[in-house]
Amino acid sequence: MKTKCPAWLETAVFYEVYPQSFYDSNGDGIGDIPGLIAKLDYIEALGCNAIWLNPCFVSPFRDAGYDVADYYKVAPRYGTNADIKRLFREARRRDIRICLDLVVGHTSIDHPWFQESCKPAPNKYSNWYVWTDTWLSFSGPSDLRLISGYGERNGCFAVNFFASMPALNFGFYKPDPKQPWQLPMDHPDVLALREEVKKVIRFWLDMGASGFRCDMAPSLVKNDPERKGTSAVWRDIRAMLDREYPEAVLISEWGNPPDAIGAGFHIDMMSIHEDRGETSLFRAEPERNILPELLSLGGGSFFDKRGEGDIMTFLDSYLPFLKKTRGRGHVMIPTGDHDLGRLSTGRTMRELEVIFAFLMTMPGVPLVYYGEEIGLRYRDLVSKEGGYVRTGSRTPMQWTAARNAGFSRAPAKDLYLPVENGKRFPNVAAQEKTPGSLLNGVRRLIALRTRTPALCADGSFRAVYAKRGRCPFVYMRQRGRERILVAVNPAGRPVSVTFPAIAKRPPEPLIGHGAALTQSGNRYRLEMKGVSYGIFRA
Repeated sequence: MKTKCPAWLETAVFYEVYPQSFYDSNGDGIGDIPGLIAKLDYIEALGCNAIWLNPCFVSPFRDAGYDVADYYKVAPRYGTNADIKRLFREARRRDIRICLDLVVGHTSIDHPWFQESCKPAPNKYSNWYVWTDTWLSFSGPSDLRLISGYGERNGCFAVNFFASMPALNFGFYKPDPKQPWQLPMDHPDVLALREEVKKVIRFWLDMGASGFRCDMAPSLVKNDPERKGTSAVWRDIRAMLDREYPEAVLISEWGNPPDAIGAGFHIDMMSIHEDRGETSLFRAEPERNILPELLSLGGGSFFDKRGEGDIMTFLDSYLPFLKKTRGRGHVMIPTGDHDLGRLSTGRTMRELEVIFAFLMTMPGVPLVYYGEEIGLRYRDLVSKEGGYVRTGSRTPMQWTAARNAGFSRAPAKDLYLPVENGKRFPNVAAQEKTPGSLLNGVRRLIALRTRTPALCADGSFRAVYAKRGRCPFVYMRQRGRERILVAVNPAGRPVSVTFPAIAKRPPEPLIGHGAALTQSGNRYRLEMKGVSYGIFRA
């Protein structure tokens, strides 16, 4: 698919909001949409101009809203459809776009569609979910997880994640002719479901949304090991968007940008679930990887002051991604998300700023998970709404040093999750008053990115100094005649290197800490203190 991305992505910086943990406007202990509206000025001041809003639809919340029970209605605990329409309007007034979380690989078992499909008599929804034709003797492709003994229907149903999340039926790429319950992708009922998904998409875009982040995007079509069928479904949806909503974006949770962008997405996230690259940057240590069962990786993180990581582990994945997607879509490198450990684990504020200097100067579209800009910390907590170990990365945003960290006026016992205790903990108010704080450093870096064309999404990228197992990492971004040189040294020790100059004039420092770049003839000399970075105009 070669259609162009919406132009607004060129300068987009996304901010992920977990609604139940962002800001509580009505004192019930749970964040809500009016609370997000109240904090739009903060997001605007941060410099982020796009928001990915985690699921906000009606749900029993067995998986924190990723188990949808009504695609057309905001969950009452967050507000109303009128509230989210006002959110869209107020965000656009600030030039901020809102992308919703679209979860269409599965629903909740409480969804009326599924409840109808459970009935023994055939009906409109019988084939909208993947059901076998017997309650006991079943067989199917290895990608199916089947649940038996639910409802009156003589069959087992497939799930995508938890047992309470039945898989919607987008067909089988290669149905087994001996198993008539494995419907082909062009079965009328399968196509009817796909049209219903388009209807959901149109509903929210017409209300004012600017696009969708698509959860478990590769999970749609079954018996589809190469995801050719799933890609065809998404390309069909993308074609509809190109015709009817050309400014709307699709962001995938896929983990393989060339495949995802080939499937019709505008952006794909590098992911711990599929790839070593993101893990090697930030989460190679056991204490930083809360999901070690998904991906184990020897060695340390590159962004660790011990200096034991290897930037080439990242580049070995990233450079092929970049080459294969250039001009077709964007790679997103997130600070984290609701499924990952907090970036702050085992790091100082200065170490976090070096990471942000890297993320805000790389190609593609960056994503800031709420709270990372103040160093919000991971907490070891009892599972909440199916979060399990992920729960500790979903705690309330900490706005002030006052009661409940300024998140809510509810009694502490009623908070969705606890805030930090003690006299000193990361919060927005304190960091706003401190010129050298992480928050103000992140604001400066985002502002530099958005006003510097070479640093935006489509600027070219070239590694200038990248050695296996060594620091620093130096790279150049360029657009037209503008060239920006970026150097990061996450290690706690000083380093100095020389490399060929890329311009005749001496480099101009733009922003940084502890990095000096000088020129002698046709060579640059870079001297960096431990845990430092520098951004220069060449």
